[in-house]
Amino acid sequence: MLLVAEPFLGREECAAVIAVLESGWITLGERVRTFERAFAELHGVADAVAVDSCTAGLHLVLKALGVGPGDEVLAPSLTFVATVNAILYVGADPVLVDIEALQHPLMSIKQAEAKITPRTRAIMLMHYAGHMAEMRAWRDFAARHGLLLIEDAAHAVGVAGVGKYGDGSAFSFYGNKNMTTAEGGMVIMHRPEMLERVRQLRGHGMTRSVMQRLVARTPHYDVDMLGYNYRMDEIRGAIGLVQLSRLEAMNSQRAALVGQYRALLNRLENHYDGFVVPRPQSGLSAHHIMPVLLPVDVNRDRVAAEMDQAGVQTTIHYPPVHTLSYYRQRFPGQHLPLTEEFHRRELTLPLHPKMDESDVELVVNTLETALESAFAPNYG
Repeated sequence: MLLVAEPFLGREECAAVIAVLESGWITLGERVRTFERAFAELHGVADAVAVDSCTAGLHLVLKALGVGPGDEVLAPSLTFVATVNAILYVGADPVLVDIEALQHPLMSIKQAEAKITPRTRAIMLMHYAGHMAEMRAWRDFAARHGLLLIEDAAHAVGVAGVGKYGDGSAFSFYGNKNMTTAEGGMVIMHRPEMLERVRQLRGHGMTRSVMQRLVARTPHYDVDMLGYNYRMDEIRGAIGLVQLSRLEAMNSQRAALVGQYRALLNRLENHYDGFVVPRPQSGLSAHHIMPVLLPVDVNRDRVAAEMDQAGVQTTIHYPPVHTLSYYRQRFPGQHLPLTEEFHRRELTLPLHPKMDESDVELVVNTLETALESAFAPNYG
């Protein structure tokens, strides 16, 4: 079975994990700190803070910036639910916004502007599929309205400019991401004092970590804020360092695969009315996933089932947040037409660095056969 996503792991990661186990120090320590510094350097910033998930990172960014009860945060509905959950964690209210277009499925500035109220405090951008939002447009928008600008960069690790849009950003190292530590995340913030606040918040609000107390040769610490247990451990830090060294090559392979996909899928775009391959308006992408939109009248589940039978896994990114049971009950009456149409027709094709050109050809040929079957006279 050709999977939608698969981590690229090798002997170097195994050796890094063994070295941690043999060291006897497995909790937050020097490997994590080295990982933070290397990640920051790669993204052109002064420092970063490692956490145990991107969700935790988003929560801490909002918390550090003082977003809370009474505030509203503009966010896309076309995202993984964690983007919006983090807003609720701090007691703020998410205000869900439609996408720009079916071809450009990122949050619409025009629709966001229409939903601003006196309570609006922040914008939560999400770089869907690794496609980068347009930096200047969103920075100008945030400045014009006096809003905080936060990036959910779970899909966008390693892209030029990511993490520099505004006040804070969070990245994901989950198993299906461009680089992985199994579970894990990273935070970048514009203001150094806010980043240090995140660093303290991730460890129960303690003024000194265990490693810091060891180095300072003192058992004493204080807790001067309500913190959380969001730390990264040394095992994941070690894996992260190896993965970070591979990131440029893995992202380059993704870009090459997407280039081949687009060339081969062009015949389907020309042949089937409504078949769409989304592309980034900004021209920048980490190529995290490979979404396509099927023609309007196609039964997506049937296409996915036929591809599965042929040995090609597909999936859906994502059920819109406002259509999920919890959010449907909490915020009834939401209707985001472009987001809903995108979801109804979206199918995610396999994309990961273990693939090669023959895999892309297999996926496209399998999809084409499934579409031909869907449009056959006996279809139904």
